Amino acid sequence: MTVTATAAPVTTPGPRPAHRLARWPVGIVAALVAAAHLAVAWRPGWWFDEALMLAIGRDHLDWGSADQPPGAPLIAGLMDLLAPGNVLVLRLPAIAATAATVVLAALIARELGGDARAQTLTAIAQGTGIWLAFTGHWVTPYTLEPLTWLALGWLLVRWWRVRDDRLLVALGVVVGVGAQIKFQILLLAAVLLVSVLLLGPRPMLRRPQLWAGAAVATAIAAPTLVWQALHGWPQLRMAPVVAAEAASLYGGRTGVVLGMVVSAGVMGSVLVLLGLWRLVRDPALSELRHLALATVVLYAFFAATIGRPYYLVGIYGLLAAVGAVGLQRRREAGHRRLRWVAWPAAALSAAAAIAMLPLSVAAAAPQVADTVVGSTVRAWEALPAEQRSRTGVMAGSYIYAAYLDVAAPGDALPPALSSNRSYGWFPPPGDEIDAVLYLGAGADELRPWFADVRPVGAAGNDATLWLATGRLVPWDDFWPTLRHLDVQ
Repeated sequence: MTVTATAAPVTTPGPRPAHRLARWPVGIVAALVAAAHLAVAWRPGWWFDEALMLAIGRDHLDWGSADQPPGAPLIAGLMDLLAPGNVLVLRLPAIAATAATVVLAALIARELGGDARAQTLTAIAQGTGIWLAFTGHWVTPYTLEPLTWLALGWLLVRWWRVRDDRLLVALGVVVGVGAQIKFQILLLAAVLLVSVLLLGPRPMLRRPQLWAGAAVATAIAAPTLVWQALHGWPQLRMAPVVAAEAASLYGGRTGVVLGMVVSAGVMGSVLVLLGLWRLVRDPALSELRHLALATVVLYAFFAATIGRPYYLVGIYGLLAAVGAVGLQRRREAGHRRLRWVAWPAAALSAAAAIAMLPLSVAAAAPQVADTVVGSTVRAWEALPAEQRSRTGVMAGSYIYAAYLDVAAPGDALPPALSSNRSYGWFPPPGDEIDAVLYLGAGADELRPWFADVRPVGAAGNDATLWLATGRLVPWDDFWPTLRHLDVQ
């Protein structure tokens, strides 16, 4: 009798069981990150985007604004309501979100089979990212966004490990909430969906819970998307504005391309690149290759469109987790050449991140706001009382307008006007206002609409104060023509 041998089926290595969460080391890293940001968050002054969030949340809250959703302004407004004018209280949610990303990144490493050492290295890489070190205590959309991106990544990796389809509904919740903070998460979700279609795991696409999650995301994001639609989709017009600003802010396309790597930090950059390589090459991670494809596509897209260097910050922790677990696998296989490198690299990464904190304090220093606001208040008070009753205060830039709104003492000034960014889509003043005290380098935008426009003083920081009098037509007739998104 002849026995015919049959080949064993070829199987792809799957996910390993998760280790316990390294609570103490990860918790210590998260606590140190929070403490570092708390150490500088109490300093007076606002980063200009933070001042905008506060101005919108306190005085202009709606389902959207020209260049961002309402999430960050809502948080800023609520914190200011709890403790008016207290910058430390204002910044507590941002610090909590930054510390939470450290824990989430470690949780992703855990889902990938990372032991305590891999989880801790991931936490350090996430906590010492250059961009988050610089911005991690400011209440801005780009500080809160990484938490939503990492939550999305953690849900994807956990679903890969445990195949619990309830996680797919949770994905929709995260995407919807993330869209109320920053719209880029919608692009991330779309690219991930296409990447799964191309590379798998395709069974995910057949799960009804995934499409239920998509419906949930749409429902949560709908109010701010409707606001955008009703106002002509100003957010879509931001792309060329961002590209035009890149030359002066980041050194153009080259600065953006390099910045999207450097922003991950010293250790983060290494682990991110290692994580990408491992996602492509490791058979055990074949069902997660869509994460590598999505990262590369987004990197190429943001490089081609000349976006911001921080646009990929939210995905660094996930890739760093893959890289840290890759180092663990080398260690488990007996490769020891890098055993003495990881911790010195972690120390160097922490030092680089700590060095960013004084720069952050300097960037949000109150001198500029104090100078321009003080000059504007003095010019306003110099006007006759009768003229002040029919005069508005306007700034050429949303930055100056936000400073006027949040830094002016008490009721020293009326609510600020501006045609720039979010301010341009706020309602114009009533027609009882027939004059404007204008803060900016020039006041050319007012000359067609006022009989007289003349300088009345310097405001510092290369700005001038102008008085425009004799409004010629109703505000509603010309205000829409002034709206613009570029910062002059």
